[in-house]
Amino acid sequence: MLGGNNTAAVNGIAKPGIPGGQETVDADGMRPSHRYGNKGSNTNGLSDAGLDRPAQHLPQASEDASLLDVRQPVGVFSSIRGRYGKVLSEPVSTKAPNPTVGYRDDEDSGSPLIAMLPPVYPEWLGTRRFTTFHGSRFPYVVGAMARGIATSQMVVEAAKNGLIGFFGAAGLRPPVIAQAIDEIEAGIPAGAPWGSNLIHTPDRPERERDTVDLYLERSVRRVSASAFMALSPDIVRYSARGITVTASGEIERKNHVFAKISRPEVAAHFLAPPPADLLRDLAAAGEITEAQADHQSKLPVAEDITVEADSGGHTDNRPLAALFPIIAAQRDHHAAKHGYTRPIRLGAAGGIGTPHAVAAAFQLGADYVLTGSINQAAVESGLSEDGRAMLADCSVADVMMAPAADMFERGTKVQVLKKGTLFPVKAQRLYEIYRKNDAFDTVPAKDRAWLESQVFAGSYADAWARTRDYKATSNPALAAKADNDPKLQLAMIFRRFLFMASRWACDGNSDRRADYQIWCGPAMGSFNDWVRGSFLEAPESRTVGQIALNLLWGACIATRVQHLRVAGIDVPDRQNVWSPKRIALG
Repeated sequence: MLGGNNTAAVNGIAKPGIPGGQETVDADGMRPSHRYGNKGSNTNGLSDAGLDRPAQHLPQASEDASLLDVRQPVGVFSSIRGRYGKVLSEPVSTKAPNPTVGYRDDEDSGSPLIAMLPPVYPEWLGTRRFTTFHGSRFPYVVGAMARGIATSQMVVEAAKNGLIGFFGAAGLRPPVIAQAIDEIEAGIPAGAPWGSNLIHTPDRPERERDTVDLYLERSVRRVSASAFMALSPDIVRYSARGITVTASGEIERKNHVFAKISRPEVAAHFLAPPPADLLRDLAAAGEITEAQADHQSKLPVAEDITVEADSGGHTDNRPLAALFPIIAAQRDHHAAKHGYTRPIRLGAAGGIGTPHAVAAAFQLGADYVLTGSINQAAVESGLSEDGRAMLADCSVADVMMAPAADMFERGTKVQVLKKGTLFPVKAQRLYEIYRKNDAFDTVPAKDRAWLESQVFAGSYADAWARTRDYKATSNPALAAKADNDPKLQLAMIFRRFLFMASRWACDGNSDRRADYQIWCGPAMGSFNDWVRGSFLEAPESRTVGQIALNLLWGACIATRVQHLRVAGIDVPDRQNVWSPKRIALG
């Protein structure tokens, strides 16, 4: 337990309980009996509104590190020596006219209590409605990283540590996803929540349909919906299937959509009920019942919305502090407009790699946080050992945007690791060549030579043959169309290179190390800076459990320090730091 000295190793995080013996007090009872300043001359127009001026000289925090034992309440006193004391064993009644507690220094004994700070538990950082509803211990989600980088093992380890993990199913075929589901079900604690990814594939709707079929068949109860620009029939089918009404008349759903969004116009699709004609068509086709269509018409498609800011992979590079309040206001608007009777939970993702980032996300109003890039460097990740070592050497500036494989022709980009790989530079050059040329024959000789030596590792003819053979199996119609479309051939070959670049990084193909595509956001650099000098600096020590528990515990420290500052205490900066330590769950 943390206590007495916050430089000692943490042996365990005990589950929180309601502190015994404490009274419930109303707002009036919690008003401090001592004021830092007096109402008087009005120089800023605020004192007439009832705001007292703070003292010019703030009390200094004690050097006693036990005050940062965040699982204990803290009493803040008006001390003549400008210190604060910690409430030890007995609860404090704040209803007395001049509430006091015994202080360990006789000189300050009986000093008035001016603030009572509550305990801070990792379990309680977000809103408890998230953990209560989904059954996780902590308000923390390990995000789905595509093509199995978020492995089945990662999902299992997340669940064992009280988190919710999502399998990275994007880009994988249903049989591979089914195998991962088998592995998760075999290893996960009974009743622990988990989920899997559903990526929108407008060019391959049958793949999306088959994946939803699998999830419904295997009772995968949580889906992380990503890359949606609009609703598809299959995401609505998943959301509505299994909706029932309890004996008390409450609508209950079995399947839960976690919609990952970064734009308000996309969030609107998930915050509103589905279009009536879409529900009608699904019911007419027998995909959902008439009753389910009616119930879904009164509910949003997703009751968990993950607000994704500047992240690895597909991203709009928006700052979380700018984006989150917009989506929160949009959530409130839709709740009022549609008369929802239960809350829509908001998560924060993107740029979260330090305890202060976690604390800031919860301060913005997040019900939960979701981490991505930093888990890609964990030992449970599907990334190769070589790739994880590269991530562990990344700084906050070692990332850049590069053309994406799935929407290459549109110029869509993903955020990737820059240090140690030539991939982002090569990918951008490929896009420029594609944009300026209609066929390989029109590509300048210098660029053709570069393509065959640095990209194809062989002739153009061989590269096209390999690409066509692959597409003849996975998408024969597209392969046939490309036979008479030289520009489409270019796009398919270039996309194939971008796709393989992520495979090489997962497989640890040393011959193509310079071409590794590793999705990564700036959070990876901030995480590396934070863990430097601790046990988490070594890639082999980075487990999703230790990463999450240290982030959450550090966020508790940051939250307690902020509470102290709001109470008027000048806390030394060194007390606002949590260095990672091995944590065992209690």
